[in-house]
Amino acid sequence: MSDTSASSGGTDRTASGPAACLPALHRALDRRVASACPHPKPPGGQLPLPGFVARHEGTTVREAADALLMKPDDVSVLVSRTTGPGMLERRQDSTDGRVARRYPTATSRRRLAEVRGLETGCLSEARSP
Repeated sequence: MSDTSASSGGTDRTASGPAACLPALHRALDRRVASACPHPKPPGGQLPLPGFVARHEGTTVREAADALLMKPDDVSVLVSRTTGPGMLERRQDSTDGRVARRYPTATSRRRLAEVRGLETGCLSEARSP
């Protein structure tokens, strides 16, 4: 076996260990945050969109779909589900009225900050001896 293939195999094994643990870590963190959250937490599939919009205000459905590696139709459904409950706001583009841009609401900002705080607390607690 060549040095290149031996080191590549070691890298693959090293990378696959943490990657295999990430889904379980995410589920455990999600459950912990959901139990501590003072308001109903949106289903996990809906959270990435408001988070992305909060970081990229004025995004379009297409931009969000590309960034989240989702189909535009699926993002459109999420937009509908999160706009009604007051998490996202829809505004027409000032230069092209055919384009709709998404912005987080004040409620969305507060809730995302609460979730981030809870996540940080849980992870800090897990790190502490």
